[in-house]
Order: sequence, then C-alpha cells, then structure tokens
Amino acid sequence: MRQKLLISALLVSLPGLATSGAAFAGNYEFLAAPQTDLNRVFRLDKTTGEVGACQYGLKEGSPIGVTLCYPPGDGAKAGSPGEFALVSSHHTQEGGVFRVDLRTGQMSICYVYNESSVACTAPAK
Repeated sequence: MRQKLLISALLVSLPGLATSGAAFAGNYEFLAAPQTDLNRVFRLDKTTGEVGACQYGLKEGSPIGVTLCYPPGDGAKAGSPGEFALVSSHHTQEGGVFRVDLRTGQMSICYVYNESSVACTAPAK
C-alpha cells in the first residue's frame, strides 16, 4: 500500500517537473553567417538579445583545430528583456546577421569586430 502511494505521488508531481524544466529550455538561437567562405555561427539569447559568435580555427602543429569564440561587445551585450531572433540576409559576402526584436520591429546588424568581440549597431526601425 505504501509503495502504491509513493508511485501515485511521483506520477502526480511529474507533470509539474516537466513544465518547470521546459521554462528553461530553448533560450538560445543559433545562425550561421551567410558568407559562404566563413565558418562562423552566431548565438543569440532570445530574451536579453545578447549576441556572441564562434568559429573553427586552425591550431598550429595540430591536426585538430580549436573553437574560437567572440564575446558580446559594443551593442551586443544583454539588454532589457524582449523577444529576439536572428535573421540572415542571404547575401553570400555578408559576415554578419540581423538581430530583430519581434515585439518592436527594431533591427540591429551584428558582426565580429576586430576579431575580438561581437558588435551590434544601434537598433533602428
């Protein structure tokens, strides 16, 4: 009887656990730069709008490369909560991506600046 009660209690609490875990899932979006000779992927925090990027790099004297990441810099750091997405221009020579605010319609262009960090232009509409 005690085992049955324990199993019943677990079954009742499982839907709540699944829901609370889902609240944290899917907070990031990833998009490759449209430039065809660049292996860079941008990362967006869909709530704060923070943008970073990573790409593959060669490591001298090693057959295995390294992951080079660029942290958020000017205009790419976390801001006020919103609903953000990344959009590619599909221009084959474009190394950056658009960060769009789905609530306000504002857009910024984000790119790796001086091979040190990601920068984004001021939002405009």
